[in-house]
Parts: sequence; structure tokens; C-alpha cells
Amino acid sequence: MRFLDLIEAKKTGQALSSAQIDWMISAYVDGVIPDYQMAAFLMAVRWRGLDNSEAAALTQAMVASGERYSWPAAAGVPVDKHSTGGVGDKVSLVLAPLAAAAGCTVPMISGRGLGHTGGTLDKLESIPGMRADLSADELAAGVAANGFAMGAQTSSLVPADRMLYALRDATGTVDDTGLITASILSKKIAEGARALVLDVKTGSGAFFEELAVARALAARLRSVAAEAGLPCSALITDMSQPLGAAIGNSLEIEESLECLSGGGPADLRELVLALGAEMLRLAELDDDAAGQLSRHGRDPRRRRHRRRPWQVAARPRGDGRRSLRRRLRRRDRRSRPRTGCDRTARRAQYARRRYRSHGRPHGQSASRRRRPRGRRVDANASP
Repeated sequence: MRFLDLIEAKKTGQALSSAQIDWMISAYVDGVIPDYQMAAFLMAVRWRGLDNSEAAALTQAMVASGERYSWPAAAGVPVDKHSTGGVGDKVSLVLAPLAAAAGCTVPMISGRGLGHTGGTLDKLESIPGMRADLSADELAAGVAANGFAMGAQTSSLVPADRMLYALRDATGTVDDTGLITASILSKKIAEGARALVLDVKTGSGAFFEELAVARALAARLRSVAAEAGLPCSALITDMSQPLGAAIGNSLEIEESLECLSGGGPADLRELVLALGAEMLRLAELDDDAAGQLSRHGRDPRRRRHRRRPWQVAARPRGDGRRSLRRRLRRRDRRSRPRTGCDRTARRAQYARRRYRSHGRPHGQSASRRRRPRGRRVDANASP
């Protein structure tokens, strides 16, 4: 089998078989296929696309390229959550420990920033002394101790996705829905998740600004996940404005701590509870799911509750929460930056204010026009 033939087939819009996709991924991981040929194939996929059967075959081939985690049956149904990314999206930092406190088992393989969005790992590593490159044994120990663990993708977990991800970022093929579907689901299946909740964002701060494109991606993710035997639920959420009140890795860590303590912005709390309720439902723990999650949050006016295990694990040795916040503030004292969606809103507001009243500049009405400066002249006066 020649890889050039597969490139030609996809260039002309032909569908590839599962055997062809399996051989392609195996040969690429083994170094038989060079990066320049795989880059040409990715660009052909970007313009011709993948159907659902091709995306499902690519997902399974990527999962088979590395090791696969498994969890004991006594731990319950391992459930995970994935977001397509946005500005100020810190949901995973709050949702994972909250769902674990409600009884879920949450093994979470997180990612780094892509484009203008910030990654969960980048936020975690802004904490001094925090390490996210956990081995399989360390991830399992964290899940056993706290009910959840968050780590980076290792070199042995879906190496095909790690290689393709870097190549897609360098060749401008990140936004293809077929490749996105295979990348997301391959990591979730390999980490051992048996249920998945998706947060597909749309709006000016998301990768997919149009609602129709976000709906198509959510439908494809659910279809391919069902074909792989992974129960999946998808929520389409608004990213027309930043989520929460803090933007920046260390600032978002601080806001996540506030939300876990019972405070935080209302929009962040609402989204965390909605996604958490779906996680509990898929984990078959859905008795009054939203209420059960909200009971694990603390009212700031109440007395401090007993410290939970995840709070002890997240606290660096020798540093209290107040010291951690001071160190985070020293690292990033800047206020929220102006994002693209903020600039768009300001420009639209300025345009409405500037050209209202049928194109007249702001402050100038039809009955009161600006007169030229100078001495008044009476037209009826004699020279």
C-alpha cells in the first residue's frame, strides 16, 4: 500500500476504508510516513472532509496506537468532560472536584491552549510547584485518593494524536470537524472513560462562531462516540463574552478557588452545575442531580466546612491559600485583557452612537445644527 495513493484518493473526495486508515496511522507512528506527506493528507482532509465512518475508523486507529487505561468496576462509571475552548473557560478546574465530591469517578486528561483559548494544563501549571505530567500509576493513585485526577497526555497515550495535533497546528488544519472529533474521542476512550459530557461553545470568543457549525460538530461527536460504544451528551453553550470575571492562567485559578468555596461569578456556577448534572446522569447517579451538586457548594455566609481531600491535595506544601493567592497576584497583576469579542461590541456601540439619527454625528440633531464660527451678519442690514 502506498500512502501517495491515499492522498490522491482523498484529494478527489473518495472515502477511505478502515484498513487503509489503520495502516496509515500505524505507518505514521512508526516513522514510515514523513511529516510532509501527512501534511498533504491533512490539507486534503481539510478541503474534502471525512464522513462519520472515516472519523470513527480514524478514532479507533489512534486509540490503538498507544496504551489504554482501565479502571476497576468498584470505582463506578468513569466519566469525563471536554470543552472545545473559549475565553476564560475554567470549568474543568471547578467541575472535576465537584463531580468527584458528588460520587463520580473523573479521570481527566487535559490539554494545553490552542489558538486564543487557554488550556487547563496551562492554568494548573501557573501554580508554583504544580506538576501535570502524571504517569498512569500517579493518575490512578489520584483517582483512588480524591475521586478525580487531572494530568497531561503522556507519550504512550494516543501518540498518533500527539503527532497529528502538532502537525495540524503547524499546517492550518486545526478547524476540521472530522479531525477534531477523532482527536477528542481518541483521548477520552484511551483514558478509560465510559461516559463523556461535551461542552461545545459557539459565539465570537469560540472556535466556531456560527451556531449551525457548533451543532454539526456536536452531532458528529455524539454519532462517532455512539459507534465507539461511548455514551455521550453534548451541551452547546454561549461564548459571545468571556466566562466569569477573570482571564489569565493564574487569575482563573484564583476565581476557581472562589467558586469551589461557594462564591464566584453566577455564569460560571450555572454552567458548572449544568455540566455536572449531565455527568451524574451518565454515571447513573442522577437523583436530583443539580440539587445534589449545589449542596456540595458552600454558602459564603456559612461557617467553614471541613476541608475535603482534593483541597489538601491541591494545596502546595508550606503555603496556605492566602499565600498562594498572593503569589498568583504577583505573577499576574494585569486586569482582564481586551478580547476580540469585547472590541467588536465596543465598535458596534460606537457606530450606533456615532451614526444614529440617520447618519448625523453624535450630538447633532436635525433641529439644532452646528453653526459656523465668526461674527453674525444681518442679511437685511444696509452696507
